[in-house]
Amino acid sequence: MDDFVFVDEMGILMRDAVVANYISSEYKTSRARLVQDIRLEANTRRVDFDRSTPRFVEPDTEENLQQLFIVNKWTDFLPIVLPTEERVAAMLAATSHKPDEVVGRMRPTSTREAWEYTVEKVAVNAVMAGAKPEYFPVILAIASTGVTARGSTTSSTANMVVVNGPIRTQIGMNCGTGAMGPFNHANATIGRAYGLLSMNLQGGSEPGVTYMGSQGNNYMYNSITYAENEERSPWVPFHVQHGWKPTDSTVSVWTGVRSTAYTLGVREKHWREHIRHLLRGMDPYIPPTFVLDPITARQFIDRGGFDTKEKLIQWIHDNATMRAGEYWDYQLVMNYIHPRALNGEEPWATKLKAPEEQLVPMFRPQDIHVVVVGGETNGYWRIMGSNYSKTVSVDAWR
Repeated sequence: MDDFVFVDEMGILMRDAVVANYISSEYKTSRARLVQDIRLEANTRRVDFDRSTPRFVEPDTEENLQQLFIVNKWTDFLPIVLPTEERVAAMLAATSHKPDEVVGRMRPTSTREAWEYTVEKVAVNAVMAGAKPEYFPVILAIASTGVTARGSTTSSTANMVVVNGPIRTQIGMNCGTGAMGPFNHANATIGRAYGLLSMNLQGGSEPGVTYMGSQGNNYMYNSITYAENEERSPWVPFHVQHGWKPTDSTVSVWTGVRSTAYTLGVREKHWREHIRHLLRGMDPYIPPTFVLDPITARQFIDRGGFDTKEKLIQWIHDNATMRAGEYWDYQLVMNYIHPRALNGEEPWATKLKAPEEQLVPMFRPQDIHVVVVGGETNGYWRIMGSNYSKTVSVDAWR
C-alpha cells in the first residue's frame, strides 16, 4: 500500500514544487516521518458510540448549574437562562412542529461526520440564549440550514444572518439605528442562539480540539444578526432578489465573515477610485457583501445610476480587479481556488492563463451581494468579506 508523509502546517506557505521536494527529502532521510502499515479500512470505518444524553440534570442551585454548563463547555461563557422543562415547553409551543422532529444536520468541518438534532434540542439552546418563544421559528429556520456558526477553520471566520419579510416587525427586530450592535433583544438572542446550537448540536466546539481558529472572531458572539431595512431601501429586499415573495418571511446566512472595509458616504468626485481602493483591500478569496445605510444606497443611485442592486453588483464586479500574478499569489486563492483552476473549472481556469500583469476580476458577480440596514443618522457603510450560503423560509417553522 501507499506510504504517507506528514507535512507540518508550514507546508501551506510553500509552492507545490517546494512541497514535493520537501516530501521527497523527508522520505529519503527519515523513515521515522512515515506512517506505515496503516490499513485504510481501519481508518474509514464508522465508529459507533452512544451519543445519547440525559434530558435532565440533577436539581441544584442556580450558581452550581451555571457552573455545570460552563465546565461542560455548553455555553459561550456568558450567563445563560437555565433551560428548565417549563421554559423549553413554552419555546416548543411557538411552533407547530413536534419536539422529536429532526430539524437538520450540522458539523464543524467537512472532514467530520454531521450530527442531527431535533426541535426540542434547538429549543433548549434558544432558551439558554435568552430568546423569547416568538423568536423560535426564526431560530428553527436558521438551524434547518445546517450551516454551522462554529466552523473549525483555522482562519477564524464568523457568520452573518439577515432576516427579511413580515417576521421582522412581528417579533420586533431592529433594522434601523444600531441594528448591527447590542441594542435589540431579538437580534441579540437569535444570533446568540445560533452560536449556542451550533456548538452544542454539532458535537462540540472546543479550541484546540474541535475548533481551530487561530485568533478567534468576536463576530461569533451573535453572528452579526439583523433585519434588512426594507421600508427605507430604494431597492427590492434581499429575499425578493433571490426569488421569494415580499410577504414571505425568510432568513439568509453567510459564512466566512472576517474582513471588513468601512467608510462614510459616496463622494461626488472620486467615489469610483475610493471604492476600488476599498475593494483592493479585501482578500480575493472571500467575495464582498455591501452593507449599506439607506442614505448610502440612495447615494449609489445618485452617483452611478444604480437603480437596481444588480446594476451595482455588476459595477463592483467590473471594478474589483487586480494583476493576475498578484491574484494567484494570495495564500487562500492558492489553497482553494488554484486546484479548481487546474481542474479546468471556470472562470478560474481562464484566469490562470492570464499574463501576470493582466488585470483580472477578483470576484464572480454571482458571489457579490447588497443588503440595506441602518437608521439614516449618517451615511456610513461597510464591505463585509463573506460567502452567501442560502435563504430559507421562516414561515415553514411556525
